[in-house]
Amino acid sequence: MSPAVVDWYRENRRDLPWRREGFTAWGTLVSEFMLQQTPVARVVPRLAEWLERWPTPHDLAVVPASEAVRAWDRLGYPRRALNLHACAVAITERNGGVVPSDVDELLALPGVGDYTARAVAAFAYGKRVPVVDTNVRRVLARAVEGLAEPWSPSAKRDLPAMERLLPEGLAEAHDFNAGMMELGALVCVARSPRCSECPLRDSCAWLLAGSPAHEGPKARTQKKYEGSDRQVRGVLLAELRAVDVPLTAVEIDGLWPEPVQRARALAGLQRDGLVVGDATEGYRLPD
Repeated sequence: MSPAVVDWYRENRRDLPWRREGFTAWGTLVSEFMLQQTPVARVVPRLAEWLERWPTPHDLAVVPASEAVRAWDRLGYPRRALNLHACAVAITERNGGVVPSDVDELLALPGVGDYTARAVAAFAYGKRVPVVDTNVRRVLARAVEGLAEPWSPSAKRDLPAMERLLPEGLAEAHDFNAGMMELGALVCVARSPRCSECPLRDSCAWLLAGSPAHEGPKARTQKKYEGSDRQVRGVLLAELRAVDVPLTAVEIDGLWPEPVQRARALAGLQRDGLVVGDATEGYRLPD
């Protein structure tokens, strides 16, 4: 299936910043952090702002972590901003300011897991390593296993499954990794896949089996944002990003009317390292 995916990708790939000639390994790492659970359309403009402000790991490492949290703004899951700042510090201190190319060295960085490490090695450095995200897992499940939905993430299963399909040539391996991700994002989507447009339609195990329905447990749907603890966390962080002085306990109390939920959200932000301080000294973003 790799030649079909590679050919399709080379004809249909989107023009994204991290795919352009000369895009740095640091830029690739930043983009991968931002793309975790955030749509491409929201990431592209914010990525450009970040790389203009902090074009190297050292540039980010020398500013307080609070600046990373402020700049993250509304990308969501702001813990990623702290991890990215810690990552920049580690790269500056351990690797001379150069993003490592080795998967194990990348895995040793804060906030870098199996997917991100391999994505940087493959896409920034051209290494022949399998890269598996949710989109790739869905294509593998349907095209190879004949399943309507992918299995739960498992590096022990996912990586060997992708490795078996990976072309030997470096350029082909790169484009196959990227092509599987692109195919899952644009064609082999979770709902209403566009099978007639798929380069694997003649060999897809799921399609050949008659597109059987998913028989396993249903995927959990995310709870409604309105009124959720996530919304409260967002409200508190937005106010903290907007000021340069600590917020008093009284000011925090005025940001959300329900005291138990407000306290729970604040405690969660503190556990995540996104907020420091207490009722006596006030609350602020981390240094």
